[in-house]
Amino acid sequence: MTNVLQRDAENISALTESVQRYAAEYLQRLNAMPTDNAESFLPQLSLPETGWGAASTMTYIQEKMQSLFVASPGARYWGYVTGGVTPAALMGDWITSTIDQNTQSLNGPGDMTALVEQQTIGMIRELLDLPAHFMGGFVSGATMSNFTCLAVARQWAGARAGNDIAREGLVKAMSGGESPVVLSATPHSSSLKALSMLGLGSSNVVIVDKPSGREALDVKHLEALLQEHEGKHVILISSGGTVNTVDYDEMLAIRRLRERYRFWWHIDAAFGAFAACSPAHKHLLAGWEEADSITVDCHKWLNVPYDSAVFFVHERYAALQMQTFQNSSAPYLGNPADNFSYLNFVPENSRRFRALPAWCTLVAYGKEGYREIVERNIALARQLGERISASTTFALQAPVRLNVVCFSVKDLNGTQLEREAVMGFLDTLNHRGKVFMTPTLYNGVWCLRAALVNWQTQQEDVEVAWNELTEVYQEVFRREVRSKSSERAKKNPI
Repeated sequence: MTNVLQRDAENISALTESVQRYAAEYLQRLNAMPTDNAESFLPQLSLPETGWGAASTMTYIQEKMQSLFVASPGARYWGYVTGGVTPAALMGDWITSTIDQNTQSLNGPGDMTALVEQQTIGMIRELLDLPAHFMGGFVSGATMSNFTCLAVARQWAGARAGNDIAREGLVKAMSGGESPVVLSATPHSSSLKALSMLGLGSSNVVIVDKPSGREALDVKHLEALLQEHEGKHVILISSGGTVNTVDYDEMLAIRRLRERYRFWWHIDAAFGAFAACSPAHKHLLAGWEEADSITVDCHKWLNVPYDSAVFFVHERYAALQMQTFQNSSAPYLGNPADNFSYLNFVPENSRRFRALPAWCTLVAYGKEGYREIVERNIALARQLGERISASTTFALQAPVRLNVVCFSVKDLNGTQLEREAVMGFLDTLNHRGKVFMTPTLYNGVWCLRAALVNWQTQQEDVEVAWNELTEVYQEVFRREVRSKSSERAKKNPI
């Protein structure tokens, strides 16, 4: 052991205390930190021959990196759908890194962590009011959750044709037969990425029509497509909350179609699943319990650290899932038939103990805590939407159905801004560092999008955001007025 490593080992207590102090100070000033940072310069640094040691490394982070961090876990980071980290989830994450377990099997190495993972999956089912027939596990995010679910769907399609795609490969298994038909109205990019990785093709999705002004699928057109492809291996990707407007496909109508047509029903409910926490909004998901698979992202509305999502697959497909992900030629990993192991149930063999931060925050705050977080975020999003609707400078482009506000910006003549102007407005807004939003294109209109999912967001944060929007508008269009005046002066000099 080198002298540097030996010294750190001997001083581990002081080092962990310094990290604890740093974390506490960081979180205490989080809401005063900028939500965006135009500065991205980092000094060049080569790998040192003799290491600095942990204390000096920590000092370097504070002196050279600290100013570049942004408050993405903070109350006014409304870009993408980014949650924060509850105190209990942070505690769980520290313990996860400390004990450094690879969650594997129920009756072997890592068995306790696998038991905790199954217990946590059960708690999330209870939180979302899902039936016990859903088996699940933790993966890194919604992309890998969609990948896992759609991989089992692909295996199901092969099995219907009498083939094992995981073993034989897609080309060989489906040669002479029909490739799976994938239907969706508004598939998220992560689902398309999963289809690409699975060899099903991101451009092969058959798009289901949408009613005017909606992102949800048209049920009549879906039935027409099911009739057209009857007898084929159909996979439906439905939306449990779209990213632009949190629109939901009509789950009860899809459930009724399942009575007449056979298809794999996957629901991407990455953050929209948490509507189930609210008695006033859980009807949006009525019928989803009949799905074959569901994606839920934990580092969104559950507010745990990044690198956390779960998948749910109906227990009747457990054998297909084991076929899809089993380690068939690694004797040291055990026989998949002997006992349940996440090694043979998920894409990754090496997995951190992702379940513990989720377990900690669920136990710490319970159903009531998450109901309050979800309902508060929804109420605040609606308040922002009401202000936008009442303004003459902004226009709400879709109803605030849950927690996302999608709106456009008008110029001085009342015309909606085009892409370049919207991006300029957004850059100005974000670089001020008080609130962060992202752009989107909705129904042909370039918009701003605010997604509220953070456990800390309060009424005063909406006030700050609205003041920022108003001030940026004045700033941007003052420049435009001055620019036009200057042009007129040049054309008509005195």
